[in-house]
Amino acid sequence: MKQSFRLTLGCGLALLLTSGCRREMYEQPKDKPQSASDFFPDGAGSRPLVSNTIARGHLNQDEQFYTGKKGTNLIENIPIPVTRQLLERGRERYDIFCSVCHARTGDGNGMIPQRGFPQPNTFHRDSLRQAPAGHFYDVITHGHGVMYSYAQRVEPEDRWAITAYIRALQLSHDATLAEVPPSERARLEGGRP
Repeated sequence: MKQSFRLTLGCGLALLLTSGCRREMYEQPKDKPQSASDFFPDGAGSRPLVSNTIARGHLNQDEQFYTGKKGTNLIENIPIPVTRQLLERGRERYDIFCSVCHARTGDGNGMIPQRGFPQPNTFHRDSLRQAPAGHFYDVITHGHGVMYSYAQRVEPEDRWAITAYIRALQLSHDATLAEVPPSERARLEGGRP
């Protein structure tokens, strides 16, 4: 009986002590980001960035790699080695992000323009064939016309991979079988892997 009484008394005290501690979420004080605060002497809610600091992972020392430019001029060539893996990555990223408007062949007749949106330029016109590689990187980064920026969606290396793949599309568009090396031509004509 004593133990039962102690247990009941303990539970009752615990309920009594914790019942006043509960606050509903809507009763809690709310602060809006960047709102005034009395925590800092100047009344700001947060501190400004310290000058000349760089967020971790954003040093971006290689100007050509991260901007597609040297000074204010677009660079002519892709600043990283163009390998089979880079082209395969470029094709994969192009198919995900670009082909919906530009089509898988780069002719600008993807599914989005087929549904009434403005048709982008074909990559196979002379002005884009002669455009420097930095042009494509810059357009992916900043957008152009009705195309919005993909800077937040496509990493810098993937932008160069897409650029390399666009160059491959341009090169292959008007290519003839005679331009294919004989060893590869036999494979294409015979259908062998």
